[in-house]
Amino acid sequence: MKKIFVFGTSGHSKVVIDILERIGNQKVAALVDDDSALWGKTFFDYSIVGGRRCFLDGIISRDTMGIVAIGDNRTRLSVADWLIGNGFSLSSAIHPHAQVGRDVHIGAGAVVMAGAIINPGAWIGDNVVINTGATIDHDCMIERGVHVAPGCNVCGGVSVGEGSLVGTGSAIIPGVEIGKYVTVGAGSTIIDPIHDGKTVVGSPGRIVR
Repeated sequence: MKKIFVFGTSGHSKVVIDILERIGNQKVAALVDDDSALWGKTFFDYSIVGGRRCFLDGIISRDTMGIVAIGDNRTRLSVADWLIGNGFSLSSAIHPHAQVGRDVHIGAGAVVMAGAIINPGAWIGDNVVINTGATIDHDCMIERGVHVAPGCNVCGGVSVGEGSLVGTGSAIIPGVEIGKYVTVGAGSTIIDPIHDGKTVVGSPGRIVR
């Protein structure tokens, strides 16, 4: 059974731990969090062994793979890059009740939650979160660090740039390109391309920042 560390102790990490337990061939070996007030405590029945020093001091060995279970996209990517830069590897986690089609790429550190559907030819980058009940249709490109929130519908041929958030219950029509670090508000319908760093809300979506 493969040992996994989970970096982060939040509601999001509860879902990640639940997926790992359901997969059955991966064992949660340790929880890690940078908040020193949590060290030595338990979270979701697992011990929080410490912060990043655990990796540098050899408490967690480099043959233990992990997942960064942090909801904020920038923070998740920052921690993941730090871990990789220090010689650690990340593992993906796919809920048994998710559906992943043929010829789909799932990147390192990515999490696919219950009820999600990813159709053939989609590319899911490193440290992406495809949340509960979200759908990613054929030939989409979801770049590193994106969070597709619960109940989203991303139609075929869509590209979503690094670090973007596609808010709960939103929809993106086929072929639309979304830039990096874009925020799509909950319940929005996106019919036009969105440039880097914009915030878009409404149906159809309009730029508000």
